[in-house]
Amino acid sequence: MREKIKYCIFFLFIAFCFTKPAYAKEIVVLTVNGIINPPHAEYTIKGIKKALQINAEAVIIQLDTPGGLDSSMRSIVKEMLNSQIPIVVYVCPKGARAASAGAFITIAAHIAAMAPGTNIGAAHPVAVGEKMDKTMAEKITNDAVAYIKSIAKQRGRNIEWAEQAVRKSISSTETEALKLKVIDLIAEDIESLIKDIDGWKVKTVRGETILNTKSAKIHKIEMNFRERLLNFISDPNIAYILLMIGIYGIIFELSNPGSILPGIIGAISLILAFYSLQTLPINYAAAGLILLGVILFILELKIASHGLLTLGGIICFILGSIMLFDTANPLFKLSLSVIIPVTLVTALFFGVLLRLAYKAHKRKPVTGVEELIGLEGIAKTDIDSSSGMVMVHGELWQARSDEPIKKDEEIVVQDIKGLTLRVRKKN
Repeated sequence: MREKIKYCIFFLFIAFCFTKPAYAKEIVVLTVNGIINPPHAEYTIKGIKKALQINAEAVIIQLDTPGGLDSSMRSIVKEMLNSQIPIVVYVCPKGARAASAGAFITIAAHIAAMAPGTNIGAAHPVAVGEKMDKTMAEKITNDAVAYIKSIAKQRGRNIEWAEQAVRKSISSTETEALKLKVIDLIAEDIESLIKDIDGWKVKTVRGETILNTKSAKIHKIEMNFRERLLNFISDPNIAYILLMIGIYGIIFELSNPGSILPGIIGAISLILAFYSLQTLPINYAAAGLILLGVILFILELKIASHGLLTLGGIICFILGSIMLFDTANPLFKLSLSVIIPVTLVTALFFGVLLRLAYKAHKRKPVTGVEELIGLEGIAKTDIDSSSGMVMVHGELWQARSDEPIKKDEEIVVQDIKGLTLRVRKKN
């Protein structure tokens, strides 16, 4: 009997050693807050792929956005539609919205949820970076309608509402969206959401799966420093300020070679600004005006134009700043509260430089033979139109005069030619 007990204990020990313990699965939580742009797209796609690597139970995207770039939205939606893991989009917190591009992302989720006091819709495409004529606007609208209808059909959502959200920019509250079958449920908070979706059956590219979220652990993935930095500088106003800092730094370095620090700061700011601008819809004519303004400012440092080049540069800066993001989309417009101070600082900056240059131009020379002009002295000999000697500035000089000057009379230097001074009597 004892032998049997020993064998049972031995086999149980072996089974315990070679059996992997059952760990609770995780739910990956991503937070997309703000304009849908390339950094947000990169962050979301990486988060979904990370969830697949750790075999997460589901991905929850906490969404609050006024919209964003069509290209970034499509990148996110493509990843969601081809995801092997169930994706839940949760419009939160209270007061949040899933507008424009956010509506596409919400509809593309396997499970769409909203918090109380939120809204979804207003997905009509808006031109960014260029003006659209009627034909082009119709083409883009029809393309967006076909895209959102396809997504809604695949996810079993209200196709008619989706089309009207694009064509007529309709928007719905969370209760209206639930009633119209645009979303699947309303959840007070993320804990309630996780509890509510437990046992839901969803269809991914791997097939149907039943969510087991009751015992799953929450695994939040935040933006890393690089993604936060790129997201920060992708704001049009920040990009514009970086561009101005870069321009000031480079111009200051060119006008004062060897300063080093302004050049370094200017170069770093310009690189960050160029990255930001390539992620934003810019007007190239406006960028050309700003570049022309920079060239005019630099020329002012080299050519005495009596302020005309500076004035032209300021005008180019103002026009270029206003037109830089010439779009009907308010998300990509520069704020006047940024344009006006930057323009005033630019005008003040170059106005001071111009004033200092003008004063330096008018200042009497203090070195070289030119400093003698206007100085007073004493005639050491009689002076006529051919010869004479004077004492000026403690030095003895040859001199001549258009009028006779006697020895010991006070004189004033009028001009200098070679080493001979032309003088006159002091009145």
